[in-house]
Amino acid sequence: MCQVEFELACAALKQLKGPVSDQEKLLVYSFYKQATEGDCDIPAPPVTEVKAKAKWEAWNQNKGMSKMDAMRIYISKVEELKKKEEG
Repeated sequence: MCQVEFELACAALKQLKGPVSDQEKLLVYSFYKQATEGDCDIPAPPVTEVKAKAKWEAWNQNKGMSKMDAMRIYISKVEELKKKEEG
């Protein structure tokens, strides 16, 4: 598993045409953030900012996970979405 595979998965995600559920988007986002930035180190947004709060919570759930593990899971999730789209 390496940076190149991660970057290819990032590019592949942008090419998906089929619908991706909000839950799937949050999950992929959370692993992307963990892989690229590590543990969430920003304060939680206010509850009134629903989308920002959901993204923060998703990323924060990965606290303690290594960047490499997050990359592996991200790549795996993107592969799942690609297979789902192919039918």
